[in-house]
Amino acid sequence: MRALLPALVAGLAIINPAIPVTSAAQAPAEAAAASPYSYADIADLATAAPMAIHARIRSVAALKPERAPGLAAGHVRLYVEADVVSLIRGRGPLAARISYLVDLPLTANGKAPKLKKKQSVLLFAQPVAGAAAGSSSTGSVRLVAPDAQLIWDAATEAQLRAILTELVKPGAPPAVTGVANGFHVPGTLPGEGETQLFLATTTGEPVSLSILTAADGSRRWAAAFGEIVDGSAAVPRRNTLAWYRLACGLPRSLPLDKLAGTAPADRQKAAADYAMVRGALGECRRTRTPPVAR
Repeated sequence: MRALLPALVAGLAIINPAIPVTSAAQAPAEAAAASPYSYADIADLATAAPMAIHARIRSVAALKPERAPGLAAGHVRLYVEADVVSLIRGRGPLAARISYLVDLPLTANGKAPKLKKKQSVLLFAQPVAGAAAGSSSTGSVRLVAPDAQLIWDAATEAQLRAILTELVKPGAPPAVTGVANGFHVPGTLPGEGETQLFLATTTGEPVSLSILTAADGSRRWAAAFGEIVDGSAAVPRRNTLAWYRLACGLPRSLPLDKLAGTAPADRQKAAADYAMVRGALGECRRTRTPPVAR
């Protein structure tokens, strides 16, 4: 797999000229600080949302429970109006002021959380049919998850832009949904062997894992995003789109029924190789529930 290049510029589409456009190259110096959100938190939302918006809150009103169907226990639904700072991803035109609903947990004393006027937020949304608006009126958007609003900071926006840059590249790693099939074959020397695992993806594009075991028991592995599996394949760097697709999409253990026709001993070796890969990828850490696929 070709090494993934550092993200430099986020993919932008035509937007309302009244709304400023920024690029990753213009990210503030404060972006060096760590985001309070995990890579998976941001990637979950970025990959699910056709629109990513940097906005500044103008007003907030809590809805009564009877006007908030489907609201989770211990949460409150807020009607928010916000001024658009920039459209990071999406197709315009977009109104300079937008409204949306967001569900947030109640505070310890059972009250709605405080969202300060002029507080900056990142919204992950989709347009509402028939809600297109000019620059002077209020448009509406629908969040891709009830809580798809993150508090804005420079580091989070920089991470978001890096993810969006990878998403729009040709051949971007597709979402992995599991293991489709695979096999393990012993090598010519005792202890040698190779495991090949072919992964299921949402797009049907090929993704595979290869694990080679040497006669001394040492192992090396690589992931290939594409038809060809060769020496150019590599281990994805942590906090890249390729890493996210694998670490957050693969099951914790290898489903042995996907290795039909493989001898039981070879299945166990394949399972051990897979466990090594999962350990090398590390945990897909999340602090929020990812949006439900639509």
